[in-house]
Amino acid sequence: MTQQIGGSDAATELAGLQPWPDRAPAITASEYQARIARARTLMAQEGLDALLIDAGTSLAYFAGVPWGASERLVAMLLPLSGEPILICPRFERGSLEADLKIDASDLRLWEEDESPSALVADALRTLGVARLGIDPAMAFLFVERIRAAAPDVTLVAASAVIDGCRSRKSAAELALMQQAKSMTLEVHRRAARILRPGITATEVRRFIEAAHRALGASGSSFCIVQFGRSTAYPHGLPGESVLAEGEMVLIDTGCTIGGYHSDITRSYVYGEADAEQRRIWALEKAAQQAAFDAVKPGVACGAIDAAARRVLEAAGLGPDYRLPGLPHRTGHGIGLSIHEAPYLVRGDMTPLEPGMCFSNEPMIVVPDRFGVRLEDHFYVTETGAAWFTPPSVAIDQPFA
Repeated sequence: MTQQIGGSDAATELAGLQPWPDRAPAITASEYQARIARARTLMAQEGLDALLIDAGTSLAYFAGVPWGASERLVAMLLPLSGEPILICPRFERGSLEADLKIDASDLRLWEEDESPSALVADALRTLGVARLGIDPAMAFLFVERIRAAAPDVTLVAASAVIDGCRSRKSAAELALMQQAKSMTLEVHRRAARILRPGITATEVRRFIEAAHRALGASGSSFCIVQFGRSTAYPHGLPGESVLAEGEMVLIDTGCTIGGYHSDITRSYVYGEADAEQRRIWALEKAAQQAAFDAVKPGVACGAIDAAARRVLEAAGLGPDYRLPGLPHRTGHGIGLSIHEAPYLVRGDMTPLEPGMCFSNEPMIVVPDRFGVRLEDHFYVTETGAAWFTPPSVAIDQPFA
């Protein structure tokens, strides 16, 4: 074993953890107001009279309400000017007011036997809305009900507004993401040290959950632990995995801080890596670095994916999505959603802008044998990119 892999146990590693000392501050009221102001600027550019934002990550982004979408419509109607309107079940009023981070006294409340779509339609008529932007994450059922209740209003997807706001992170958002990612990287370091022959993936997942909690997160937002042949499948195989000497280990996990996600993957071998494992690992490292080096403001997202694939194809892997090679995109946007627009994939022509945040994970799969995924995240700067977490150094030194 190396100094970074194996040699410890779960109890020892958990005992060394304590709540994160340097916690990032919460999003301020003034930032929520700035988000609404930017949304209105983009709405005007898109020719929208109002924007309807559904419960979920976008309502959390604009109003601080951390509720998931359900069969009961909870939404914010944002006109080009004037006060936002909140649509909510009457029995949820107290909870909504407690969670709201913006000034919004115009609440349109509905009882269980009433139609929230009729409330939306009435508000649209009062405001004189002709063109309504719809949150692209809103359920089709709600969209159709609103369309039926307000037949004179044109409904259009408001991706340009929602993504145009959420894709560029502020300094406060970057700080929350940095804390989440730093915490998860520390969990990764300690998870590597508890490995031993015979340990199960379930044991490792339980440790990772407890370690995230010990650092002050609410637990793992997700956790993938794969050994050996299972690593050849990007999201693993069903059933239990048991670690053996010489096997590839792939751990992909994250947490949330203030609603913002981490999502980090480390791949390494327990024991002595063979020549093919080392070759593929080194190519993965080179592809990840090539993607990072290609980042510049104004460059299309798809060009970053192409940069990673050039490294792999030059080594005889692929091309395209063929295996052995890279079976999926190079990266995804991240923030309040773990996967959010834009994406580092062929065909995404979105130009990179300062403040955009992405995963960088050009995984290599050797079918039915093993896979290597190194995943760190970066944010776009005025001149290039900056890592949130330092990438792996070598197959036997997964942590810088």
